[in-house]
Amino acid sequence: MALVLTEEQTLLKDTAAQFFQEKVPVANFRKLRDEKSEKGYDPAVWKEAANLGFAGIMVPEQYGGTEFGPVGLGLVLEQAGRTLAATPLLSTAVVACAALQQGGTSAQRQKYLPLIASGEIIMTLALEEGAHHNPTRITTKAEAAGDNFKLTGKKVFVLDGHVADVLIVAARTSGGEGDANGITLFLVEKDAPGLKVTRTIMTDHRNAAIVELDGVSVPAANVLGSVDGGWDVLEPALDVGRIGIAAETLGLVQEVFDTTVQYLKDRKQFGKVIGSFQALQHRAAELFCEVELCRSVVLEALSALEERRNDVPKLASLAKARLAEASRLITNEGLQMHGGVGMTDEFDVGLFMKRARVAAVTFGDANYHRNRYAELDGY
Repeated sequence: MALVLTEEQTLLKDTAAQFFQEKVPVANFRKLRDEKSEKGYDPAVWKEAANLGFAGIMVPEQYGGTEFGPVGLGLVLEQAGRTLAATPLLSTAVVACAALQQGGTSAQRQKYLPLIASGEIIMTLALEEGAHHNPTRITTKAEAAGDNFKLTGKKVFVLDGHVADVLIVAARTSGGEGDANGITLFLVEKDAPGLKVTRTIMTDHRNAAIVELDGVSVPAANVLGSVDGGWDVLEPALDVGRIGIAAETLGLVQEVFDTTVQYLKDRKQFGKVIGSFQALQHRAAELFCEVELCRSVVLEALSALEERRNDVPKLASLAKARLAEASRLITNEGLQMHGGVGMTDEFDVGLFMKRARVAAVTFGDANYHRNRYAELDGY
């Protein structure tokens, strides 16, 4: 796609920037953290975001969404990344919405998509079972019991799990551990008997949860996609999530770069602003190039999604790996160029570093995606 945004996209970007800077600044994130917020996000702010159309940005108009598409979604996520906005955007408006559109029946779409678009419901994917991303390593069992299925197993690192109204649970109905075939996705309501959700707080102070299922009964009508065919829904939804979190990380690294450059212009040492020192200028120039490369990669991945191209999986892995590595470099350099004060809580750069570390491993780290890219390319 062209690097020049359309008039509508520019308006959406400006609206998102104003909203997140005014309603969900870094100060809002600090407040949630310091007050040990029970929910981990501000429901009133999330409702405002939904009213602006952000929650339904990937939802078709027939279901009450704005249908701005993947590029519009990326623009919103980028602005959210610039303020460390703690919202259910990624879990609900990106991954869950993508899964519903990919595999949902007409009844499931009619029931859930309008609720997502209006901000009335939070949905999330319960996938991971180990310390590292491995989407086919599913040991949670789903056994047929009449017209229902009984789910037993444990999930970790479930984004917004403790506040989710509905969980999309990946379970195994056939095959062995590690097989893509035999995975089935189930829509599980939060009040289902046998479901236990325990909140955990990650390094970046964002929401996650441990989900335990002890014979949870789910009607066959709640299968998302087909029995044994969940991978056909799961993989595309994960790629949307990977590109989405890459877009958020792009906003994060852009903010760290801008903040660091401003600090170099303001901070004085030996009677001069430190930005006049050639060594720091070279380091800043390198970071500028890294940010621009990241922007190109993310825009290309979003463009592939928008155009429904066949290279979406490769570009999703490329964007995820590139942003994971670049965010480590840029946040490290930003903190170092701030000097010792960068490590203190008074400065925001340390908060961005923590978020970058968690985002880097969400839906697969750089090593996972380098390997996946090679495999997709036939190696």
